[in-house]
Amino acid sequence: MTRAVFLAHTAAPSGAELATLRLLDALRATGRYQVTMIYTEDGPMVARMRGRDIDTRVITGQFDSRAMRIGTGLLGLVTGFFALLRLGWAVGAAVREAGAEVVVAESTKALVLGVVAARRARVPLVWQVHDRVTADYFGKVPALAIRVLARLACRGQLANSHATAATLPAGLPTAIAYPGVELPAVQPDPRRRPAAEAVVVVVGRLSPWKGQDVFLRAIAALRVRPARVVLVGGTFFGEEPYRAQLEKLAAELGVAAEFTGHVDDPTEYLDAADILVHCSVLPEPFGQVVVEGMAAGCAVVAATPGGPAEIIHTGIDGLLVPGGEVAALTAALDTLLDDPAGRARLAVAGRDRAHDFDIHSSARTVADFLDTMVTRGD
Repeated sequence: MTRAVFLAHTAAPSGAELATLRLLDALRATGRYQVTMIYTEDGPMVARMRGRDIDTRVITGQFDSRAMRIGTGLLGLVTGFFALLRLGWAVGAAVREAGAEVVVAESTKALVLGVVAARRARVPLVWQVHDRVTADYFGKVPALAIRVLARLACRGQLANSHATAATLPAGLPTAIAYPGVELPAVQPDPRRRPAAEAVVVVVGRLSPWKGQDVFLRAIAALRVRPARVVLVGGTFFGEEPYRAQLEKLAAELGVAAEFTGHVDDPTEYLDAADILVHCSVLPEPFGQVVVEGMAAGCAVVAATPGGPAEIIHTGIDGLLVPGGEVAALTAALDTLLDDPAGRARLAVAGRDRAHDFDIHSSARTVADFLDTMVTRGD
């Protein structure tokens, strides 16, 4: 059995971290891998990992992940980079202690940590990429530096979609491992409520690039407004003022929107919804909430370009609209709300499509790829 260490810089429960939790649980279920999770800060994900009996360790240092994020000045980036390197040395000792044969870095910051840790432990480094490495997300110089670092230091890379893979350095072995979902034991029936009784939800952290403002403007322009409009998700990474902006916009538009704040598990909202809306204004790396909505029996409208275009066959198992276009989103919602029977047909097809993204299939893809990385390292 192969021992793998997964490394993350944050223990906050956002999409990538929750996807990693599901993956590690499913990797163990293959019977091929023993897994250890290392975080460089404490947080809710530590308890979640341990709650599934996953070997989880916390190794802290002087590095503050909040001080090194998109928009940080050059001095902050350089200072944070060297703090990451020092912390990586300590992580490398833990990797050796765990008897790991491969290290998997779960974020860009974890990649920097992993370079040092894997070198100290003398094991191959694999980067599991959850974000598109582009100038519009990271900035031009940081995106270039990240690609160069990955090309020089990594044995291989796992991308969460073809859209993400297209932004990564060429020449490295690469596999596409979609973030798998845990499918419900009983397939839910789609909701067929008329427009005025329908429930429409958006699920995801409140952030300008996630486009919740576009969603509110689209709702305001509908022919018939649904009974409930729910924005599920909290704010992270210094974006707290955005929620206040959204609440003000909803009031100005006369949209009676519900803001839930952060929830550990959005299942109850998905199970109650007729329609799930994904409305990012920048290309989404994957969009696992799209699959989660499909699996829950929602009709799904999602924004392109990016990962959702690899999930949805528009008009068959969901609808795709150009990201940031209010009129297109309004038209798609009007179509679904006006036709409960047609909406249900899309939802049933989407529910079937969700099975293509089962977590156990993703885990086998990752296990097969890591096997080749370990073998090449022998």
